[in-house]
Amino acid sequence: MDAANVTAVVLTRDEDRNLPRALGGLPRGMHALVVDSGSRDRTVEFARSWGARVIERPWEGFVEARRFALSQVTTPWAFMLDADEALDDLLRDAILRAGEEPAAYRIFRTTFFCGKPMRLWSREPLIRLFKPQSVRLEASPAAGGGAALHERWIAHGAVADLDGTLLHYSYPDLATYRAKYDRYTALEAAALPASLPRALGQSCKAALRFAWMLFAKGALLDGWRGLYVAFYSAAYPAVAAWKAR
Repeated sequence: MDAANVTAVVLTRDEDRNLPRALGGLPRGMHALVVDSGSRDRTVEFARSWGARVIERPWEGFVEARRFALSQVTTPWAFMLDADEALDDLLRDAILRAGEEPAAYRIFRTTFFCGKPMRLWSREPLIRLFKPQSVRLEASPAAGGGAALHERWIAHGAVADLDGTLLHYSYPDLATYRAKYDRYTALEAAALPASLPRALGQSCKAALRFAWMLFAKGALLDGWRGLYVAFYSAAYPAVAAWKAR
């Protein structure tokens, strides 16, 4: 695949700490489109200095923002990249070796927590490289309901896998994790009914989810980080349900 036929799309707001790593890891010659929603730091300045096309517009939610961004892609292929992600060397090379036949490519992502890759969040399959006309975007809220969160691209046509790993540096410290956790559970709660049976039911299921994450997913092997992430991940739907009340 010719890198010049691909546009990397990044949504940003105050990402000058992460954006150099995200854009700097792209294959040479790949275009970049940065859609910024009111950054107050040097995000826009850096994006333009790197050579990215920058569009500044108000934030209207993840799903709407991604759909808008895709509508601005003019190359045959789009690569959706979060500002706190980066390609490893294998993935960068795999994109350049990829053929043009599939409608989309599946990429495997590993998320880091406090500086360490997590077994619970390893090899997450995501469709991120695709022909713009061959996909649709759907929200997939973890707590159910109608929140426009945790969106996923769905391909219409053949999907192939790419070697390598997309490295996700979303949680450099506990404070960042807690802030995102509180914000996302609040957004999910706003789209849930105020239901006591739902809240109680999700609380009961949390213990089973916690045990499954510890043992089946290997979170226990990650020490205190694994315990922390497994506990809060298992409790997530219950927290959102109780916030809805």
